[in-house]
Amino acid sequence: MSAKRFLPLLLLGAALSACNRTPPAPTPEEAARLAPADPHLAALYVNTCKACHATPGTGAPLVHDHAQWDPRWKQGEEVLLTHVIEGYRAMPAGGQCAACTPKDYLGLIRFMADREEKP
Repeated sequence: MSAKRFLPLLLLGAALSACNRTPPAPTPEEAARLAPADPHLAALYVNTCKACHATPGTGAPLVHDHAQWDPRWKQGEEVLLTHVIEGYRAMPAGGQCAACTPKDYLGLIRFMADREEKP
């Protein structure tokens, strides 16, 4: 195969492999600055979730860390919601958020897993 014919295939392969890459995990500083765009969810996140989900070493999946969240996301939102409401491993029941509704939890899960709908 001539170089002229091989180059487009090489570029296509590189482009396709880039599509499957997991985004890099945020640094601790970046994780500390992240918050949901919705003011209501942002307040809930800052007062409950952030203490564990933006702090490395707590055992909680870090906010926007696809390597940690993607396997959990594959379980489905209902499983994740059940884990939050009932507690799971070190996750306390309700995530210590007495003011959260199931809709709030889903919004917070989507934010932390970086699965929010982008405008």
